[in-house]
Amino acid sequence: MRRSLSRLQPLLRTSRPALRPQLLPASSLGVRASASQLPLSSRSLHSSRTHFATPAAHSSPRQRSDKVWASADEAVADLQSGSVVLSAGFGLCGTAETLITAIAKRSDLQSLTAVSNNAGAGDGGLAPLIKTGQVTSMILSFVGSNKVLEKAYLEGRVSLELSPQGTLAERIACGGKGVPGFYTATGAGTHVETGQIPRKYFPRAEGDKGALKVQTNGIPKDVKIFKDGKRYLLEEAIHGDVAIVRAWKVDKAGNCVFRYATRAFGGLMARASKLTIVEAEEIVEIGDIHPMDVNLPGIFVDRIVPATVAKKMEIVTTTPSPSTSASPSSPPSSPPPELSGEKLDARLRREKIAKRAAKELKDGFYCNLGVGMPTLAVSYLKPDVKVWLQSENGLLGMGPYPTEDKVDADLVNAGKETVTLVPGASVFDSVESFGMIRGGHVDVSILGAMEVSAAGDLASYSIPGKLVKGMGGAMDLVSNPDATKVIVATDHLDKNGRSKIKQLCTLPLTGSKCVSRIITNLCVFDVDRENGILTLVELAEGVSVEEVREKTDAKFTVAETVGNMEDED
Repeated sequence: MRRSLSRLQPLLRTSRPALRPQLLPASSLGVRASASQLPLSSRSLHSSRTHFATPAAHSSPRQRSDKVWASADEAVADLQSGSVVLSAGFGLCGTAETLITAIAKRSDLQSLTAVSNNAGAGDGGLAPLIKTGQVTSMILSFVGSNKVLEKAYLEGRVSLELSPQGTLAERIACGGKGVPGFYTATGAGTHVETGQIPRKYFPRAEGDKGALKVQTNGIPKDVKIFKDGKRYLLEEAIHGDVAIVRAWKVDKAGNCVFRYATRAFGGLMARASKLTIVEAEEIVEIGDIHPMDVNLPGIFVDRIVPATVAKKMEIVTTTPSPSTSASPSSPPSSPPPELSGEKLDARLRREKIAKRAAKELKDGFYCNLGVGMPTLAVSYLKPDVKVWLQSENGLLGMGPYPTEDKVDADLVNAGKETVTLVPGASVFDSVESFGMIRGGHVDVSILGAMEVSAAGDLASYSIPGKLVKGMGGAMDLVSNPDATKVIVATDHLDKNGRSKIKQLCTLPLTGSKCVSRIITNLCVFDVDRENGILTLVELAEGVSVEEVREKTDAKFTVAETVGNMEDED
């Protein structure tokens, strides 16, 4: 049992205030200390001994048969400063808005470490706790559009540990299973391995425009090479003091049902925490949920409160007319007349790249398409080509964008856009999703890039000291390039006219030797990942080899027969 009944018996005669647990601070929860606090052997990349942090013993809750609390304010009243808070949700999908609102009212609650896939946006998700300064440390995979968090990080007011999305999910799952850690190929050959992603910068005086100075770097990972000859990184489990979760339906025993994409992190967070508080959109009697429908058993849930704050949506994307196609949108029509100049040029480039990328998607393929141009590719599939679109937040079988009357806040893709599902679709949590990805069950993955090298190295998540977006699921998506074909779809030049096709990447890598094909608005390159050789295999209409050489930093060879990007298969 999660908590001993013998420990609970003395509590049955106590008044309610005495029944609330006194939560222990973050230092006991498996959050790693800074490198300067660790013994030298722990900081070494090739350390022969691994030191695992262990979670503290659970404290006793109030009587387990009475899990329903009147309000979120009451349920969070005994949370302690310095706690590690596991916050469920993906973007704003499935975030515990009621509980977050209640925590934000607790101005005495400070120095929180938040663990979440991302930190919210606008006034949703964890954003309010960043604005109030209650969260001073985060473990997450994606900063995204949260400008408040990005600014606080670059100004040295918040520390961040960036963890690949699939790795983050698995670390949390390990925390719930009592497994101290695991090995993964995700992040091998990148700054995740070497610990070079800064966790905290020194604060800068107001108006100081000088270079940022790193106060605390990440911690190098222990590395092991298995029989397949590949490098694998040791990742440690994450444990929480308290998990805050939103569920669609919860019975009074704590059994939970999650809708669609809200299950991405909901169950994982609940299992890995000493205390789990669930806000329920509907609280039902015991027995009203069929055992086959339970997504999270009640053993993992300690407190239930009614959800009183409405769901929020980050990006509402709709289609003007109903569609039964397996594409996320109908093929774009001619550019609207209001587009001209640079905006029109950008649209035409995107369409050219997307049309060519669509040729990589074969009938019956399981595909993962990155945000932006990669997503557009499916709009140009031939009518007889049907593919299964996988989204790393736990969807397989995404359909078109919804009409306005069908928008569902619980159904979003990896880009946080509202979507629908096609017949035969399935939904699952993030551990299942990234098992599909790392296990090589996805046929092709198409991503964007900031830079890509002649050897197939990919950089796509950060410009040190200037731009911090986070890697999200990209590092996992490129972690098994022998099983999943990785294709980059990108403009040939960046906004400053510099080549994005590099001999060597200058930005932090998302993956090493992982890209097999590069599609730009000028041409198509094939990549020999082992020998680091680019070969020009196709040209866009009206583009010469000489123009490509002039605009490409990387050296490349030219195929004996160079095709035309616009030719039909």
